[in-house]
Amino acid sequence: MERGVLGSRGAGAVQILGTKTGAATSCGKTTSTSFTGSTKHEQNLHENVKPLQLATNGSSRLAYRSPVFKHQWNLSASFSSANVVATFDDEQDVSSSVVEEKIGVLLLNLGGPETLDDVQPFLFNLFADSDIIRLPRLFRFLQRPLAKLISTFRAPKSKEGYASIGGGSPLRKITDEQANALKIALEKKNWNANIYVGMRYWYPFTEEAIDQIKKDKISKLVVLPLYPQYSISTSGSSIRVLQNIVKEDSYFSGLPISIIESWYQRGGYVKSMADLIEKELSAFSNPEEVMIFFSAHVPLTYVEDAGDPYRDQMEDCISLIMGELRSRGILNGHTLAYQSRVGPVQWLKPYTDEVLVELGQNGVKSLLAVPVSFVSEHIETLEEIDMEYKELALESGIENWGRVPALGCTSTFISDLADAVVEALPSASALSTRKPEDTDSNMDLMQYLTKMFFGSILAFILLLSPRLVSAFRNTML
Repeated sequence: MERGVLGSRGAGAVQILGTKTGAATSCGKTTSTSFTGSTKHEQNLHENVKPLQLATNGSSRLAYRSPVFKHQWNLSASFSSANVVATFDDEQDVSSSVVEEKIGVLLLNLGGPETLDDVQPFLFNLFADSDIIRLPRLFRFLQRPLAKLISTFRAPKSKEGYASIGGGSPLRKITDEQANALKIALEKKNWNANIYVGMRYWYPFTEEAIDQIKKDKISKLVVLPLYPQYSISTSGSSIRVLQNIVKEDSYFSGLPISIIESWYQRGGYVKSMADLIEKELSAFSNPEEVMIFFSAHVPLTYVEDAGDPYRDQMEDCISLIMGELRSRGILNGHTLAYQSRVGPVQWLKPYTDEVLVELGQNGVKSLLAVPVSFVSEHIETLEEIDMEYKELALESGIENWGRVPALGCTSTFISDLADAVVEALPSASALSTRKPEDTDSNMDLMQYLTKMFFGSILAFILLLSPRLVSAFRNTML
């Protein structure tokens, strides 16, 4: 997720081997081809993952949005998508009636503040999402007050981070460029589609893109989250918005929709990542000595309590990439760590900062960082990895540092996304809505009572004790 919510070591700008710092990596030269939106084949290496049901419910509402969207969205639906399993053996098999349909592709991403003034409202939208701050059901009325409190405390430190990379997130610009590149790639495959960009926590919001899809009378929609691995806090949160709309809108309830939940296992993606790693390894004087350092992140509670598949998919993803590298004769060692831990919750281990220190102490002299869960440059790559983690690594004894750039608009990557869209179209169908499951009722009674107890403590800390609020603020900062 955007690094504006996370902790900072306050490092200064540094030079990075193989990448540029202080500015976003562009997707490349833009063209005049436009894509539709709001304002601002290779077969899979593995079978597609089974449909996942979000193991959360509850509600959260965004306060900061376009004036067009007066409605407050209640994000309370759980979701189970259709599996994407169909592929085309031959493009000639595609009937002309299918080609003539009005196809839409909705790209989902997190979003990020474009100016320093946007930081606090962006953080509010982020923390107001119950998939980000997971409160027990009886204390969900605290969601928005808690979001206001945390976003207010976090904003000054987060602004420093965004200021260090130019004053705002480049995520929207890069996502727009990816949308444009995807449209061109589909046209080259003889598919004409409208491409829409929907951000979860900042403009253009997912709801805005969905509104435009309805105005354009799209007859078939492919939903493509720009997250290779599925997580409740990323793809899942945006998909819940869509599910809620399907439940309430007769147009969308009858619209054939295909949702690509994750695509890390696709051959094109795996080879594109291996290409980037191989290229960056060649920039080291002794490439064979370089430790490949994969970095990802998600809170532990998502995996243990909600059944988030992110960790399993991440480990599988890295196995596929390393397998591709080994097939090329690249036998470097590698490791995985989880970055961006912050606040009183426990995150997946091992922690990136601790592993960097250990690697330096164990004599590793050359390291190549690979932000494997990101396909666009943003604050977590440009500031946290390029500045903070590099400084920590050098302090720990690592002498040669490199970082693999995000895929951006890499042609092989975009072409593979286009293939994924084409392959998903035959499985598009109307999404069936179902009553959200009561996840709390499925919990062990002791676990539920424990959550209630700590939720009560949290309520008193945040709302009734100014002295403890001050202590909490120091922890978050």
